Amino acid sequence: MTSGRVCRRSVLTLAAGLPLAALSVGRAAGGATSVRYTMSAFTNSSETDLYVYESTDATAFQLLRGSAYRPPSGVMRDPSIFRNVDGDYYLAYTASGDGQIIGFARSSDRVTWTHLFDFTVPMLGVEACWAPEWFVDVDGRISIIVSLTNGRRFTPYLMTATDASMRSWSVLTPMAGLAPPNPFDTAAIGYIDTTVVAHGGKYFAFTKNETTKYIELAVALNAAGPYVFVATGNWAGWGTPREGQSLIQLPGGGWRIYFDAYTEDKYFYSDSHDGFRTWTAPRELPGLSGTIRHVTVFPENLPESET
Repeated sequence: MTSGRVCRRSVLTLAAGLPLAALSVGRAAGGATSVRYTMSAFTNSSETDLYVYESTDATAFQLLRGSAYRPPSGVMRDPSIFRNVDGDYYLAYTASGDGQIIGFARSSDRVTWTHLFDFTVPMLGVEACWAPEWFVDVDGRISIIVSLTNGRRFTPYLMTATDASMRSWSVLTPMAGLAPPNPFDTAAIGYIDTTVVAHGGKYFAFTKNETTKYIELAVALNAAGPYVFVATGNWAGWGTPREGQSLIQLPGGGWRIYFDAYTEDKYFYSDSHDGFRTWTAPRELPGLSGTIRHVTVFPENLPESET
């Protein structure tokens, strides 16, 4: 950020970007399935309205509803969605440019949304609360990764829902290893827009280095860390500045990352087929590059009856 009833338990797994028989597109228990990709975004023209798009191939996205949701107050930036086991879709978003508020909304169809509540981060000294990102762990725990700053540097924090309504949350835990190691280094601004996927028994955090503006990669054995950076700088050939990244697994086992080249007014995607080691040259997202900002792409395996 610049400054279901779920028919299958597998949807929770997909929300976390976890492999599930490589998405197993084709015949499955209960009949044929297909993959639907839902994109949530705000746009260059509006930071108060949610735009929802969908795709069957993770590349060509069509508008499902423009201005699908506008909060009762504040902004609606950095929207992140997932589908819960109750069958409904949940939205979390940055609700104020400077402040301690995360906004929440709910929808049964991704088209009509209802504001649920605003959550004030219970931490003294927080001056900005950016880019809340849903994360569903392998055991089904629902969490949010959010970037907090005290005005000097950003640090990603993990907070976990402690009740089904998601109105009660655990104490915020800093994601160890994803902060400048020296708190007196005024040149190190920290990390924002962190998204995490679990793969091969490890947790991979793709996070924007707010000093260099590169998207970097860190790995841990637990969602909260400690993380160790394994790829920094222009390691993937994506360039800088880049932000607003969203990562999904593709049918067949590959991975795709989407990211915002905000100073170029473009949105790109890039694929990896070797466990995040190498990536294809970035390609512009057709039809939407230059329009959308800070997207989340949510894939779900749907039975034929829901398509």
